[in-house]
Order: sequence, then C-alpha cells, then structure tokens
Amino acid sequence: MRPTFILPFLLALGALTQARAQAFTPAEVARWKLQARQVAVTRDTWGVPHINGKTDADAVFGALYTQCEDDFARVEDNYLTALGRRAEVDGEKALYEDLRARLFMDSTQAIGVYGRSPLWMKSLLNAFAAGTNYYLATHLAVHPRRIRRFQPWMPLLFTEGSIGGNVSVVPVDRLKAFYSQQKPTSWQGPRPAVEGEGFDRSSVGSNGFAIAPAKSASGHALLLINPHTSFYFRSEMQLTSAAGLNAYGAVTWGQFFIYQGFNAKCGWMHTSSSADSMDEYLETVTEKDGKYYYQYDGQALPVRAQPVTLAYVKDGQLLRRKFVGYHTPHGPVVGLQDGKWITVKMMDAPLAALEQSYLRTKATDYASFKEVMRLNGNASNNTVFADAKGTIAYWHGNFMPRRPAGPDWSQPVDGSTKATEWQGLHPVEDIVQVRNPASGFLQNCNSTPFTVAGPGSSPDPAKYPTYMAPEPDNYRGLNAVRVLSRRQSFTLDTLIAAADDPHLAGFEKLLPAALRDCQLLLDAASDAPLPAGVKAAMPVLRAWNLNYSATSVAQTVAIYWAERMQRLARPRVPAGQTLDYITFTQFVIDHVTPEEKAAALGETLAELTRDFGRWDVAWGEVNRYQRLTGKIDETYDDAQPSLPVAFTSSAWGSLAAFGARTAPNTKRRYGYVGNSFVAVVEFGPRVVARSVVTGGQDSRPGAPHFTDQAPLYTQGKFKDVWFYPEDVAKHVERRYHPGE
Repeated sequence: MRPTFILPFLLALGALTQARAQAFTPAEVARWKLQARQVAVTRDTWGVPHINGKTDADAVFGALYTQCEDDFARVEDNYLTALGRRAEVDGEKALYEDLRARLFMDSTQAIGVYGRSPLWMKSLLNAFAAGTNYYLATHLAVHPRRIRRFQPWMPLLFTEGSIGGNVSVVPVDRLKAFYSQQKPTSWQGPRPAVEGEGFDRSSVGSNGFAIAPAKSASGHALLLINPHTSFYFRSEMQLTSAAGLNAYGAVTWGQFFIYQGFNAKCGWMHTSSSADSMDEYLETVTEKDGKYYYQYDGQALPVRAQPVTLAYVKDGQLLRRKFVGYHTPHGPVVGLQDGKWITVKMMDAPLAALEQSYLRTKATDYASFKEVMRLNGNASNNTVFADAKGTIAYWHGNFMPRRPAGPDWSQPVDGSTKATEWQGLHPVEDIVQVRNPASGFLQNCNSTPFTVAGPGSSPDPAKYPTYMAPEPDNYRGLNAVRVLSRRQSFTLDTLIAAADDPHLAGFEKLLPAALRDCQLLLDAASDAPLPAGVKAAMPVLRAWNLNYSATSVAQTVAIYWAERMQRLARPRVPAGQTLDYITFTQFVIDHVTPEEKAAALGETLAELTRDFGRWDVAWGEVNRYQRLTGKIDETYDDAQPSLPVAFTSSAWGSLAAFGARTAPNTKRRYGYVGNSFVAVVEFGPRVVARSVVTGGQDSRPGAPHFTDQAPLYTQGKFKDVWFYPEDVAKHVERRYHPGE
C-alpha cells in the first residue's frame, strides 16, 4: 500500500513574507481603536493585568492584547501548533506533528464551526481576533514568525486550555510510519516501558487540593491551584466586565478564558486526566482500483481520502509536501498494526468544549458549575472545585463515552462491527466523583480517583467501569493524602505549606533497599571492595530524613544514584509491560544487582566530584532556577546568576514540581517544567487569595517583571492577589487603554 505521495516545491521566502505582511485596513484599525476605548487595563505592581470591559467581548479584546504585550511569541507559537504549521518554523522534523493536527481538525472545519456558533460566542471569537490584530497593528516592530493575521475561528482549534489535548497522545512516530514512504507490516506504537522517558513527564500534570469548611480554621472552603507545565506556559490575569464577568487565574497563551482559577463565588482546578475518553479501532482495509475500502458489518465501505498540503522550511526556503489523509467514521487513520489500519475516535465537539471552558468562569456555585459540565466538553481534565457555600467537589474527567461490556478498551478494538461502537456519553452523574467527603479534603495529583478523599471517603472502584479511571496511584498522590489527613485545620498559610511538603516518598523503599545491598557487599568486602567513596557516602544517605532541602547533600547523591539505577533497569523491563513510577521502583530494587547498585553509587560520586570538585554537594548548588532570554527555548549558563531550588522532580513524590536538567554547556541542572501558576484561595464573604508564577509576568529580559517573582517562587512563598477594585487601586503601576 502507498498511503501518501510527496510533491515538494520551492517558494521564495521574500515573496512569501511580502504576501503575508501585516496589512490591516484603516477601517479595521479604526474599529479596533473604538473597541479599545471600552477596555481599561490596570497593571498592578507585579505587572498582572486587571482587565475591565463594558462587555465580555471587550474583556476578551483586552485579554488578548495584554497577552501579546507580555509574550506575543508564545501566543503565536500555540496557534502554530493548533493550526498544524510548526514545520514552517521548526522545519521538516515537525511535519508529522502538523499532519497529526490537520487530520483531527483543520481550518475548514473550524470555519464551519465558527459559522454555526451562537452570537454570544461569535462576539468573543471576534474580540479574540480583534485584540490580537490590534496589538500587531500598533506594534509594527513585532515580527510574527508566520501568523500575521489572527482569525476569529482559530480558538476553535484548541478549546480546553491544554495545547494539543488528547491529540498529543497519538504517537507521531507511528503516524509517520504510515504516512511516509515506509511500509511496515506491523507497528505497535512507541509506548515507553516506563513513564517519564526524555521529557520529565512526572513534573507535568498538576496538583489540586480542596479543603471543606469543617477542616478550615476560618470555616470557609479553601482551594489550591497548582498546575505543572513547561515553564511560562500560562499567564496570570483578571477579567471583568459590566456584564458580570469577574474571573482571576491562569490563561493559556492565546486563549480568552481563565483556565485554572476562581471568581467571587467559586474556584476550579484542572489536573490532567487519564480517564479513557478516546479509543483506537483496528480497521480491515482492502484496495480496489486504487481506492481503499474498510469492512463494516459485512460491507466494504469507502475510506474517505482527504488531501493535506503542509509547508515546511528547509535551508532558508519554504517547501510543500502533499499527503492524503485517510478517515473512517471512527476517525483519522494514524498507524498500522498487524496489517490493519488504526483509527482514533475522540471528542469532536469544539464549540461545546469552548463554551464549557468559558461558561464555567461565570458559575456561582456547585449547582451552576455542574450544569455547565453537562456540555460534556472536557476530554482531558479532572476538576477539583470549591465554592463560597462551603461545597468541595471532584470529578474525574467529563467527556466519557459509554462503551459496551466485553472488549478491553485499553487496547485497540475491532472496527469492523457495531459491537464496539460508543453508546452515547455518560451523563455527569455517572462519572467518578466526590462531593463533601467526610474526610474534609480532596486531592488529585494525576493519580487514581479512588484515593482522592483518603481512606473511607473516596469512591469505590467496584462501582465504575475500568475505563473511567485506569490510572494507578503515584508518589505525589500518596504524599498528598498523608499531608492532608494529618492536619485537622487549615489556613491559607498551612495550605501553602501542605502544597510544599518536602517529603520524597519515592525514596521510602528504594533507598533502604539499595543501602542494604551495599551493606551486604561491605560486610563481605575482603574479596570485592566497594568503589571509592561508597563507604563514606552511606552514613550520609542513612541519616537523610527523605525531605528535600537546598542544603541537603544526601538528596543530591540519592537523586543522581537513583537515576543511574533506573537507567540500568529500564532496558530490562519485559517488552509490552508498562510500569508506573511506584511499580518501577520495585522493579529497580529487584532487577539491579547489589554489585550494580554499589557500582552506580561509586559512579555517582565520581560524576559529582568531576563536575563540582567534590561529591558532597548540596542540592541547591546543583538544582537551579535561571531565566536569561525569555525565549520559548531558553538557554542556560553556569557563569550567569541563578537561584537555588530545594524542590525537585515529582517522580520522587515532590508535591512542588521542579523538573530540571543540564544543558549542553552546563554542569548544574536548570528547571524547565513543573510549578507554573500556583494559587491558594479562601471563599468567604470576600475572596482572599495568594499566588506566584515562575519568574515573572513579562518575557522581556531586563523588564521589571521578568524575574521579580523568582525569589518567591524558588522559596515557596506567595504574593497577595488583589481581586477587588479597591485593592487593585492601592497597587497600581499603570492604567491604560489598549493601543496607548
């Protein structure tokens, strides 16, 4: 089979740039200027924009304008991903990421959805485009990499706040194997044997805590909002309007709703969910007269073929490549397995998803928030909720297909029969959820919902189909239950302390077992002495309380040592077996020999000595925060200023996540993923909140708000949130209308 053909052709970049130059008519600019006069922006002394509009659309206009002020590059970058145009800036390597995006949603579909949208949504979408374009029209020195005019239909391409959403879990390598000239006979997909390969996936996800009035010192519900993302992934702002909008929190660059945040009456925190909201189907496909047909209930039906043309940059020139994308009613074809084509079925309701994302910001209590959830437009998130009436609640996922019993829905199912078709969606009442648990708390750390409220108060897994909650527990989840169970009464201060609890549960079994094996070798050391330094390091490791600290030498040695043992164990995991972090720890204990553990410790000490002149290096000397350029791909330099950070990768159970790695030219590790926007909120007669972001609000080096929050962030401290107009008025840095 040849499922694609390739036709590159050359375009001159100069001609392309001229054709795509920023060209807005005087009438457009005049219209945007009039709307800008209806938008008031107040930047507080942290640079956070408080945006007020006459209408919700005016507030959206201001939201996009201020986002562009703070980091236009990230606004554009997110839409390059959503549009399937990354290869136009990143080159040929991004072609199949773009193809994946186009197979699931393209501009033609988005334009159609925009045309069918209700007037209130169209007004917001129009304001999105107007605010972004007005920024470009008034900032001629800003040169977009590719997108020189934003269109109102673009937000319909990514609707939940998580760029890519479920599409991002479709393996690009498998898709490439199908749509390139390769012709594999079987492809199982690049599923890693252990979570967390490469990118620090353990520090991506999020933590959400909710505290009931009975467990709150003030008698009011409390909420922790703690998303874990790549650094600077979202900005902080407040959106208000005379039409009743008043929401504060984190906004993904290029979107116009508060994704994780609160209003005067309630708050919501989303954690990435593994609830099974999508399925793979194996399609039996035959070819006849150059066309493809799939089998379905005894019939041969035509596979839909859709031309897809992608542009990519190479050697300073823009080329194009043409593909044919294939689809069955289940969804696009994304790979091949045992001679069958794989299709993916997932949520295809961009309008409902965007409506839900926006309308929940105007909810006033549990009942109204739940009513918005009936749109079933959230396919990638769990939700932790609290309101001013004292209700706390949790929902595991939202968009949840109802599946027939029998098939293993964690694996690709037979696509040739009606017996595997979805049977509509589960209503909100069906999904795994908790409301006002007896324990007085809720937590989710991307782990199982069956420990969400602690022992005795969490849902019973026997009452739900497996596909609703397939994920295991993780070290963050274990630590969260421990921390929230042991305290009887919380304040905002103690909730912050809980969110930063330093215990690293990932070492509770691994470290004693590894030390025990080393001790066994030490006791028999006459024939095989331990590597240099191991005997001296062992007492330091034994004395460690398993808490992170910037001054801890044991933490440095333990993390470097554990990483080495993991690298030894990873290739030994049997093919087809997937281990989570907890089960992989036991696998390391069992499948790395005592001699290998001791050797790995010796190599760790030698590495630290080589890089830092001694092995007894404090963790804060190794683990650093640094922001030099503000670019999406940040650079790092050991010779430049940086700050020590005590918390670490969530792979070890660190609730405050800080994934860090060395750069090609560094010995130190620099954070790039983990805690981003973090907030705690108390819902009383008046909202009281505090927050902190990674570094600062502004992406421009040297700007006052480039790293002004970094000292707070690195020390687990928070700034006050100024939510009410009278409080904002006391902390004004600048007031203006967009365009001034």
